[in-house]
Amino acid sequence: MATANYDDLASETWLQVISHLSTFTGDEHSFRAWVFAIARHKLIDSDRRERRRPQLGSDDAAIEAFAAGDDTAVIALENLTTDAALTLIASLPRDQAEVILLRVVAGLDVAAVAQLVGKNTGAVRISAHRGLRRLQEVVAGVRADAGSLL
Repeated sequence: MATANYDDLASETWLQVISHLSTFTGDEHSFRAWVFAIARHKLIDSDRRERRRPQLGSDDAAIEAFAAGDDTAVIALENLTTDAALTLIASLPRDQAEVILLRVVAGLDVAAVAQLVGKNTGAVRISAHRGLRRLQEVVAGVRADAGSLL
């Protein structure tokens, strides 16, 4: 996944949700799936735009964020944890990362995720299983490396 300003994507998503709210019908579960479908489309569009223009390296972006001066130590630590988790998820193949975000982070059920990504429920379960297994292996490897340094 390309680097994107997630605050901007969230804002664009909510603007579209609000402007099209009168067309929505369904229950709470359907609403969450609808919102995540909009967010997914915004992320895909942003990814396409980002590929067309040069990007700053991750170190440059971190330096710019730090130089802004509006971060407190607590927010920085929370962002490091969130960024680390998102970085791990982003290291997965795209289909696995997408399923993990929708299933684990968004809390959608298998059927909703399958409908959003255009796959059957079995493929969603397999992608989620493989993605979680790969994340487990990466985290276990990082812990083993950290232990060997002590």
